[in-house]
Amino acid sequence: MTCDYSLRQLILYFLRLGYSGFGGPVALVGYMHRDLVEERKWISEEEYRDGLALAQLAPGPLAAQLCMYLGYVHYRFIGATLASLAFIMPSFLMVVAIGVAYKLFEGLPWMQSVFYGVGASVIGIIAVSSFKLSVKSVSKLDLISMKKNWILWLFFCSALAITVITRSEQVLIFIGAGLLYMLIKAPPNWFSKPGLGVVFTIGAGFWSFELPTLAKIALFFTKAGAFVFGSGLAIIPFLHQSVVTDFQWLNEKQFLDAVAVAMITPGPVVITVGFIGYLVAGFPGACVAALATFLPCYIITIAAAPYFKQIAANKPVRAFVDGITAAVVGALVGAVVIIGSRSIVDLTTLLIAVSTVLLLIFVKKIKEPYIILVAAVVGVVIKMII
Repeated sequence: MTCDYSLRQLILYFLRLGYSGFGGPVALVGYMHRDLVEERKWISEEEYRDGLALAQLAPGPLAAQLCMYLGYVHYRFIGATLASLAFIMPSFLMVVAIGVAYKLFEGLPWMQSVFYGVGASVIGIIAVSSFKLSVKSVSKLDLISMKKNWILWLFFCSALAITVITRSEQVLIFIGAGLLYMLIKAPPNWFSKPGLGVVFTIGAGFWSFELPTLAKIALFFTKAGAFVFGSGLAIIPFLHQSVVTDFQWLNEKQFLDAVAVAMITPGPVVITVGFIGYLVAGFPGACVAALATFLPCYIITIAAAPYFKQIAANKPVRAFVDGITAAVVGALVGAVVIIGSRSIVDLTTLLIAVSTVLLLIFVKKIKEPYIILVAAVVGVVIKMII
């Protein structure tokens, strides 16, 4: 198999994208198309479309999974492995470095002031992203589209309501929605057969960890990584319930700060797991959390890539994924409601959140990291005045 680029060139490209690619999953997959298909012509349009379809169809953060597939196209296992490492590693190292500073200085007034404004801004960003993801994953909000996809909207609303009422995210609801939608829209052939219908410093906690905690981190983040469909933001409902409520590894403020860190760093948004892992169990925790999150989508990509055209044509598989996605996005919106109700603590944070939403809606060219940096400055100024 011949190609117009070397493995070294591919790795260097994804390394650069990993440390300079801001804007979240949608922007990152756009950069890959512009750079690799349109400008460099390393990847054909058909290869890119297949990779994007696999990234949307299978569990795993969208941009990271597309990166793995594009690495696999001409360099198979080694290409997928090295491309994904090059893409993920820069943002992982950044969030670990921020985690060190966060643990060292979290108690200082200036650090608290920074995240006072950042937390409110992140609520606004997630709210807008959730709306866009809902329209993209379920259907447009016009009457005809909603009527055509009323079952998906039922899953969406049910997951949203259950998440808000129970203050938790139920994985079984997602699986149930996927199975039910598959049976309604595209029942597999076997279903009709009889019997088958059923650093640095000690103060920064760099090496502070316990083996039982690492085991829990590995198990939990593997499960979380296996249920992230379409966008890294979809992992938030899974993380929020267990990290804050069940395991009580972080409090509400720390969790929101972790999401903020992912927003202000380049690369995949789901790298927030590295920051969470660091706060819970130091550098080993960050490594285990990141590895466990990305490993499921890596294995699925490598296993599915050679047979993807047959898998993509399977209507039951697509229906199953559509059902799960609708429920997951509903839970994401529910998580936004929960986190927002606990994080918007006064008029100032409310104004910051609303201003963020308005900026993202009406100022199309503005990027999320810039909004977060401005919110950080506003938070510091307000705290100084108060």
